[in-house]
Amino acid sequence: METKLIVNANIVNEGKVYEADVLIKGKHIELIGKDLSSHRATQVIDAKGYYLLPGVIDDQVHFREPGLTHKGNIYSESRAAVAGGVTSFMEMPNTNPPTFTQVLLEQKYQIASQTSLANYSFFMGASNDNLAEVMKTDIKKVCGLKIFMGSSTGNLLVNDPKTLEGFFSRFPSLIAAHCEDETTIRKNSAAFQEKYGEDVPIHCHPLIRSEAACYISSSFAVELARRHGTRFHILHISTAKETSLFDNTVPLEKKKITSEACIHHMWFNEADYERLGTLIKWNPAIKTAHDQQEIFKAMLDDRIDVIATDHAPHTWEEKQNKYFNAPSGGPLIQHSLVAMLEFYHQGKISLEKIAQKMCHNPAIVFEIQDRGYIREGYFADLVLVNLNDPWKVEKENIIAKCKWSPFENQTFQAKVQKTFVSGHLVYADGGFDESQKGNRLLFNRKA
Repeated sequence: METKLIVNANIVNEGKVYEADVLIKGKHIELIGKDLSSHRATQVIDAKGYYLLPGVIDDQVHFREPGLTHKGNIYSESRAAVAGGVTSFMEMPNTNPPTFTQVLLEQKYQIASQTSLANYSFFMGASNDNLAEVMKTDIKKVCGLKIFMGSSTGNLLVNDPKTLEGFFSRFPSLIAAHCEDETTIRKNSAAFQEKYGEDVPIHCHPLIRSEAACYISSSFAVELARRHGTRFHILHISTAKETSLFDNTVPLEKKKITSEACIHHMWFNEADYERLGTLIKWNPAIKTAHDQQEIFKAMLDDRIDVIATDHAPHTWEEKQNKYFNAPSGGPLIQHSLVAMLEFYHQGKISLEKIAQKMCHNPAIVFEIQDRGYIREGYFADLVLVNLNDPWKVEKENIIAKCKWSPFENQTFQAKVQKTFVSGHLVYADGGFDESQKGNRLLFNRKA
């Protein structure tokens, strides 16, 4: 069995930073300790001066396969993922066709088993008429159920109250939701269209997809989850007001309601629309500097539990359309870890907190089996970073299929050097070894 030995690494794991060696045997971490050089290894990697983190787990991505592969596919976007230190992803059901049946869900797993360089799981999608199909989901092999309680990319809006009651009262595992109130959005859209016609300025996006639209939906969903005791995870919090819905007084393992912040809502604010336009058009919208600051604060104080990307590529040409025709979403997965490490360089967050929010907590929230930590016996999902190797994001080094990024021309201080997926060194110093593929995530849940 192939063995790899990482020596002299600064390990960032479980609230500590310390120097140690890591012995990898096959897919798993065999030993962690000092002076392991006496152990025979096929490959020895000297990590002196570098930092070794668990591989990032991104719980919200859109890789566009099947049906939208001109934007991206599981292969191309998983390639961008591992280049950014993301070793596992959970992908959303708004593909074409939407993932509304077990057959369509399994087809995505089959594609990933042949093409994904990272570990993978796929959400089952909810519609207004597929509750019976949803109830067939194997919760030990599927990350959860995704409900779009606000319309976004694709036609997956679930807005029937009885249908929502059915999902929240009956689904036996994690429900994740996109929460924006459709009635409020449509009313706002009509008002701005009446004022501007088809030339609505992009800076109106957070006024159309407003704080009220977010809070009405989020608070309703939280109340629904509390009423039924649902295991509920609310995605991409975009307002300061919504942070009041979440608790930091109990351990994460005991939380029934958890939440996620995305990189773009912590990095950008409404002032950036003038510079970047529709490139930073997301749903829910990037909002005020106050919202940005309060989301970051709630992430630090553990009201918000997980950091993700909502990686959602579109082509450059699609993004150049006027407001109503420019799709929402953008590519972020290659730059999520280095963006958080940039916040570390700015003194805003510790390395330990980054590992907690991007690695440990996703594993806890989704009950992922044997991943998310640097532990003996766990899968060797690891990322080795140089904290002081500045580089600029340019079209030539963007891996995502769409070949653009809202971070273009941004200089990051940290660089991902190597990424291991289940013990396989898939990315090293700008190159890829695609000879092995990622594994399907499994979950420690009672069926």
